[in-house]
Amino acid sequence: MITVIKPGMQMTIQDLGRHGYRHLGIAQSGALDPYAMIIANRLVGNDDNQSVIEITLGLAQLQFQCATVIALHGADMQAKLDGVSIYPGWSYPVEQGQTLTFATARQGFRSYLAIKGGIDCHAVMNSTATDIAAGFGGLTGAPLQANDQVPITPFDGNWPQRGAIAPAKRSVIRVHSGPHQQLLSQQFSDFFAQTKWQVSPQSNRMGVRLSTEHNQLMHTHSLPSLAVSPGSIQLTPSGEPIVLLNDGQTTGGYPLLGTIISADQHQFAQLKPGDFVRFEFVNLAAANTAQRKLDAHLQQLTIALRNLSIR
Repeated sequence: MITVIKPGMQMTIQDLGRHGYRHLGIAQSGALDPYAMIIANRLVGNDDNQSVIEITLGLAQLQFQCATVIALHGADMQAKLDGVSIYPGWSYPVEQGQTLTFATARQGFRSYLAIKGGIDCHAVMNSTATDIAAGFGGLTGAPLQANDQVPITPFDGNWPQRGAIAPAKRSVIRVHSGPHQQLLSQQFSDFFAQTKWQVSPQSNRMGVRLSTEHNQLMHTHSLPSLAVSPGSIQLTPSGEPIVLLNDGQTTGGYPLLGTIISADQHQFAQLKPGDFVRFEFVNLAAANTAQRKLDAHLQQLTIALRNLSIR
């Protein structure tokens, strides 16, 4: 069991998400940075889709009521285990009674805590991911609160320390052209790609709102609702784009500027309010190349961990 002493800004149980239910209006949910989650799980010998704890910003505290092995990946939150620093990208043994603390995130915004054997919670529609808006998944359908008890399976054996690096961060995010490019005109796309955008405080797991001075994207277009998905870039009448994330709605009536390529969507998990980001439009070939590079990163980790277990 893990006792939540301080949950910080937002702490939720997540897996790789709830797929196949968007036609019913069910959001995907799941880890906003699935690569950090997968790497953390692999470092403790879990399946890729094993439930983890997603920690936002930091300022959190957890106490372990049994021995286990953990790994952190994602943002560096200056974590300490009983006052001793531990680092993202490594596995660590934990003894019964030890306390894990997080300071404020630096070089990112979200961190993922994997526990050997995972978290024992009930799946809803084939997923344990917490859908905060709908109120299901995780322990109670809500972010973890102080005094919550997170059930885990004890592990008191030997486990080699393992380490792994994360995929590279990007300051320029790659985008597919949207279905409404002709409606909005080429000037809209050019301005979007040539502008340095700032992440608004009005951002969350549903979407990242972007702002800039001298915005030239204001419009009066209103469209029938159409399907949207994580990565869709909605353009509000005020001209502020919203990049939909995992908890975002399944339909919307705003024009779409484009869609973040699948290989770059995880980058938004680590953008915090005040950060700046740029965009560039790319073709399908470039998007496929980027995804193959990410897949190769995980495959190299698989090979490295397999070789480590053979020694």
